[in-house]
Amino acid sequence: MPKRGKKYLEAAKAIDRNAFYDPTEALEIVKKMSSAKFDETVEVAVRLGVNPKHADQQVRGAVVLPNGTGKTVKVLVFAKGDKAKEAEEAGADFVGAEDMIQKIQSENWFGFDVAIATPDIMGQVGRLGRVLGPKGLMPNPKVGTVTFDVAKAVQDVKAGKIEYRVDKAGIVHAPIGKVSFADDKLMENFTALLDALIKAKPTAAKGTYVRSVTVSSTMGPGVRINAQKAAGAVAQ
Repeated sequence: MPKRGKKYLEAAKAIDRNAFYDPTEALEIVKKMSSAKFDETVEVAVRLGVNPKHADQQVRGAVVLPNGTGKTVKVLVFAKGDKAKEAEEAGADFVGAEDMIQKIQSENWFGFDVAIATPDIMGQVGRLGRVLGPKGLMPNPKVGTVTFDVAKAVQDVKAGKIEYRVDKAGIVHAPIGKVSFADDKLMENFTALLDALIKAKPTAAKGTYVRSVTVSSTMGPGVRINAQKAAGAVAQ
């Protein structure tokens, strides 16, 4: 088990590790416990009642957080002609086709956070699967990053679109903003994420779907949330 720092241990003493808090209260506690010299990211971990080993119980998608993530996201768009021009006008940081594919292959370049591609060029982009896949950078139609509507895709990402995917343990980890965000802004982002996860519930999932919810800052301890109360509030 990793050795915890003094600030982390002091923050952990300020919360009841056996308690389950309301979402609003939990987010307030996370903000108060933040002690890093940088603007920490507020992260959510949601354990779902699914078995990721089964294809019909995978939970994956994307959601646009209403108040963004607080992070400047660099976007690469694989496109040609008019679609390349659309991407540039929409604010894409890098736009290209064979030239960008070559740059990644020959220079091992990954100076971007999200990659978007038009369907007609995916045959070529597919060659990058081995290098982009493990980094979570491969364009995917399931999360809206393979599309001819590149302008909207770029704008959504810049506005705060995040991808989520259940891991092998059945947990979804996702950022919902920074500790500098106002309480109501963080709560709106939290609600948007949880709502998206609930709507993405696989039909094959049985029993309790939202098993546990924990929020934390980058350097801080986790604060547990009353999962069923949070899920119930979102569903209303």
